[in-house]
Amino acid sequence: MDPIREVRNRLLNGWQLSKLYTFEVAARHQSFALAAEELSLSSSAVSHRINQLEQELGIQLFVRSHRKVELTHEGKRVFWALKSSLDTLNQEILDIKNQELSGLLTIYSRPSVAQCWLVPILGDFTRRYPSISLTILTGNENVNLQRAGIDLALYFDDAPSSQLTHHFLMDESILPVCSPEYAQQFELKDKPAHLRNCTLLHDRQAWSNDSGTDEWHSWAQHFSVPLPSSSGIGFDRSDLAVIAAVNQVGVAMGRKRLVQKRLDRGELVAPFGEMTLKCHQHYYATTLPGRQWPKIEAFIQWLQSHV
Repeated sequence: MDPIREVRNRLLNGWQLSKLYTFEVAARHQSFALAAEELSLSSSAVSHRINQLEQELGIQLFVRSHRKVELTHEGKRVFWALKSSLDTLNQEILDIKNQELSGLLTIYSRPSVAQCWLVPILGDFTRRYPSISLTILTGNENVNLQRAGIDLALYFDDAPSSQLTHHFLMDESILPVCSPEYAQQFELKDKPAHLRNCTLLHDRQAWSNDSGTDEWHSWAQHFSVPLPSSSGIGFDRSDLAVIAAVNQVGVAMGRKRLVQKRLDRGELVAPFGEMTLKCHQHYYATTLPGRQWPKIEAFIQWLQSHV
């Protein structure tokens, strides 16, 4: 085998740990001299350790010039991975010292689930667990939890990844909703056939990046209701379609769990009564396998208590 390829294919081992720490300090300071000062070593000793590490890994970590050193692209990747690992380890130690019900908990959620369900009830969680600091991120993509530093993700879908641990939260049903004024204008009460004259509002990423108009067409097919030929208006979030409906733009396909409060307040009406369709999809939380950490378990149990 080519000796260079052999070096590159060699896995990291325990002998490199002290050199990796030297690298972390040098990368953080972008200076061998400052790293030497922090480590109580000479600059030449720091340089020697970095040279050895580069040879053993088969990767150039720094570009050296007369007055400064800079991380290479590969060096930046190694530094990011090392810093992320150290942050995780430090947080783990802090959690252990504090009975593991403290520190940062990062949650990723579908935007509409966060807007309409999760965020309004967060105050109860912070009162119960004041030592846990929450960070809420949103998006429509299925993220890599480990790479993104996310502890738990909330999804609305029908196919949880087999590579993750998932926890069922609740089922969902859909039904058309609109403002009272819009229902009156188009004489919609108990007359679903009048939808052919309306503007339909779609969540085009209801359960995937390309669910399109599936929600409306599934409902219409189930109840044998004709829909307008126009595709209406599409959004990438269910709550945006609902906000448009509140403002008399058209009729949205509402998820009952997410629109119930607006129905109760009279901001929206369901003009066709209980013509609801149970979804194949459901809400669930996912975590990395083996992450049965007390703070994650506490958050999941808290979510389930609010279903």
